[in-house]
Amino acid sequence: MQYLLLIYDAEKIWEAMPAAEAKKLREEYQALNRDITASGHMKAAEALESVRTATTVRVRDGKIAATDGPFAEAREQLGGFYLVEAKDVAEATQIAARIPSARHGAIEIRAIRKVVP
Repeated sequence: MQYLLLIYDAEKIWEAMPAAEAKKLREEYQALNRDITASGHMKAAEALESVRTATTVRVRDGKIAATDGPFAEAREQLGGFYLVEAKDVAEATQIAARIPSARHGAIEIRAIRKVVP
């Protein structure tokens, strides 16, 4: 089954992080990427641009409204994701726990729903 691991971080933490610490975290991400690719779990992974570049779209009464910024104000923002193949949510949880941002943010696990055409 495929699971989407959504990475929520407080951008302010990354912005205030000393360069050496940020470099170490990036290296941890690279090591994780290599490991879960080699294990066959990796399907896709991407980092997102800053929440400052987000646009939120809503349609109400047939009218499109686009606003700058994320859907809602929050302490943590969606910063990226992994799409992984795992046998069950327990295995996906073990992979999510290895994501470096889990130590200061949160990782949300969502199973991918199979859409029937």
